[in-house]
Amino acid sequence: MAIKTNKSYTKRIKATKSGKLITRKSGQNHYNAKERRAGKSAKNRNTEFHMSNKEKSRFLVNI
Repeated sequence: MAIKTNKSYTKRIKATKSGKLITRKSGQNHYNAKERRAGKSAKNRNTEFHMSNKEKSRFLVNI
């Protein structure tokens, strides 16, 4: 049987052309009403997600 890609990872991670993994910071969706505009836009930025080659081969087979 073939190894399947973990769907929960693929929904949250985007792979760039160079192979970097991009995600949003965790826990940044709630309680933004009192935030300043700069604080809100800082939460919307994406960050690089580091994963070992062993984890990539386990969870992200087809990416």
